Amino acid sequence: MTDEEPGPDGCGKEPERSDSLRTFGAVVKAFRERAGLTQEAWAELSGYSLSTCAGVEQGRRFPPPGFIERAEDVFDAFGALRKASKFLSRGHGLAAWFRQWAKMELTALSLYTYECRVVPGLLQTEAYARAVIDGVPPSLRVERVEELVAARSERQELLHRDDPITFSFIVEQAILERRTGGPDVTRQLLDHIIACARLRNVELQIMPLVQPDHAGLDGPMQLMETQERQWFGYIEGQKVGQLISDPEAVSDLQARYAKLRSQALTPADSLSLLKRMRGAL
Repeated sequence: MTDEEPGPDGCGKEPERSDSLRTFGAVVKAFRERAGLTQEAWAELSGYSLSTCAGVEQGRRFPPPGFIERAEDVFDAFGALRKASKFLSRGHGLAAWFRQWAKMELTALSLYTYECRVVPGLLQTEAYARAVIDGVPPSLRVERVEELVAARSERQELLHRDDPITFSFIVEQAILERRTGGPDVTRQLLDHIIACARLRNVELQIMPLVQPDHAGLDGPMQLMETQERQWFGYIEGQKVGQLISDPEAVSDLQARYAKLRSQALTPADSLSLLKRMRGAL
């Protein structure tokens, strides 16, 4: 999986944190104190929750773009926070082997994901993420689960970037039929996926339950196009992941993904199926 233990899409269960996030948080705290504000006062001015503001200062949370801009304005930070934010890495809450890929995602032009195990992390709700994390041993303390869920939620900011990334998702219908977390979690999840599928930079396709000709039998995969027009791949298993840069190997993954696109339902038919599944719950 993409996580160290269960929770796919990069939110591993190790406690290691990103030094860049810690450093950035310390700088934010220094500017806040210079402005004579408590965390509570800053949270009210920022429009973000106290837990988010505290998490950023402690190096536990990746600062949303709006947070950085608001801090620049309120703290009169003369561009320091904006410039420093460019060097942040999403180490906290991400498995060690996923961090390089997660850092590359921040500036990607396009991201393609085929998933046959769980809903991709970029499309998960918080309730579904908790169900996935709790579903695979070992059990974690509540605080750690919340950290992993927060890391996953913060990564979803990629979907709404001002300079939009082009996304393609191919998800197995069986994942949604499993109803991980129960009916209520699944209802919320389907509503969220339907909303994501309507984003102008997102193409979502469902692989139907019956598909005799299937190009994804070797497992999940991800593909990325960088701003330099280079392509990379990423594959993973339990407690291990591999970034693929060899052009021939990446080309093989691209061919498989292209085949999967032709085998899955069209985006329009996929959206109709999701709505029917939602209505049946």
